[in-house]
Amino acid sequence: MSASNITSSHPAVFLLMGIPGLEHLHIWISIPFCSTYTLAMLGNCTLLFIIQANAALHEPMYLFLAMLAAIDIVLSSSTLPKMLAIFWFRDREIDFYACLVQMFFLHSFSIMESAVLLAMAFYCYVAICKPLHYTSILTRSLIIKIGMAAVARALTLMTPLPFLLKRFHYCRGPMIAHCYCEHMAVVKLACGDTRFNNIYGIAVAMIIVVLDLFFVILSYIFILRAVLQLASQDARCKAFGTCVSHVGAILAFYTPVVISAVMHRVARWAAPHVHILLANFYLLFPPMVNPIIYGVKTKQIREQTLGLFLRKVVYMESEG
Repeated sequence: MSASNITSSHPAVFLLMGIPGLEHLHIWISIPFCSTYTLAMLGNCTLLFIIQANAALHEPMYLFLAMLAAIDIVLSSSTLPKMLAIFWFRDREIDFYACLVQMFFLHSFSIMESAVLLAMAFYCYVAICKPLHYTSILTRSLIIKIGMAAVARALTLMTPLPFLLKRFHYCRGPMIAHCYCEHMAVVKLACGDTRFNNIYGIAVAMIIVVLDLFFVILSYIFILRAVLQLASQDARCKAFGTCVSHVGAILAFYTPVVISAVMHRVARWAAPHVHILLANFYLLFPPMVNPIIYGVKTKQIREQTLGLFLRKVVYMESEG
């Protein structure tokens, strides 16, 4: 045994169990997981291509949508390939440092997504409540600053985590009872005083979910008040139509988070695989449905997408 192994306080690799209690169903579970990932990648890549290729879509709403699509691609890709390797090939090993990197990307991009959804709520607020100042407020420089702030906040909150986990001695074995390297699942294997990690994890979750969701709800209170003051029924419907896609994205992102949090606090009797399936649903569902929501409800995106596929069909027929 080498000296480096003797002095190391952490295992060289962790072993991801997948979904404990449902190992015999991993192959079947992989089918919806793989389908969801494929749809998420196809939908979000299509959105990015359409927005990048069409100069008319280089407007605030579509720039925020492009940020959301890019985040969803990274968020899905940070976990799904390894999950599918576990389900298909029983490849459970993950290097210790690869585990920390996966955890960093997973939590960082979740925080970024929450920030972008909050920024989109701000966009809806300005578009409906301050329409005369829309162009002067939502400038390209402000959107870039918002994007940079979202990245900076995520990096600031998540950079300490790998260093906090690296200092522990892991004496409870290398087996992580999860499909991916989630912070608290790794902390459970550590020996010593983990109270700071527990408090830090809860504090970050509270800052992100509670604070961001509070400001999103506050924005929609102002939006609802402004819409109800409109005299015309058509104007009210048009105003609501501006925000309906964003409301769908918010529900897709925050509903699984809230349900998972409630399950952890209230339904402690539930089997571990229930919590893990909910956690996976939280990671997989928003990246899949966001392109569908915006593709169906946003006229410009819908027309550009249909045009793209029609051109592809015509090209294939001409080649044939």
